[in-house]
Amino acid sequence: MTVLVSDTSVLIDLERGGFLEAIFSLPYEFAVPDVLFSREMVGEWGRRLVALGLRVEEVSAVGVGNALRYRSARPALSLPDTFALALAQEREWTLLTGDGQLKELAAAEQVECHGVLWLLDRMEEVGTPAIQILRDGLAMIAGHPRCRLPRREITTRLERYRLRIEG
Repeated sequence: MTVLVSDTSVLIDLERGGFLEAIFSLPYEFAVPDVLFSREMVGEWGRRLVALGLRVEEVSAVGVGNALRYRSARPALSLPDTFALALAQEREWTLLTGDGQLKELAAAEQVECHGVLWLLDRMEEVGTPAIQILRDGLAMIAGHPRCRLPRREITTRLERYRLRIEG
């Protein structure tokens, strides 16, 4: 089964849209590096995600070195984000992020990378959750002041969802 390594921003957006339970019904496994979990997910939220099926994975010594190298090359990236990339790179898994710099670095490292909208497309393909829930959730994400998703892509999906709802 394909494993998707997420950064925190993707999980936050999915929570804002009410999609956390739905993503774990997709035919993927979801993971985060232990450093990201211990720094950004300790507490009820992290326990909830682990109960849903989130894997917390240790990064190897080589991966730690890569994460530190990534951080040195791109100081604007957080340490947990660089560990997410290092984990995806060393295990040949897919990275999930909404951070433009992290996407660029993943491409340079030849790591497959996607974001929240890609996950919504996968949910739409499998039909879980219902299209109305996808529409409402994406609207909630888009309406948040810290939304960094591309407006044109949001509009395209919201229109597609509307047309499918209206039948």
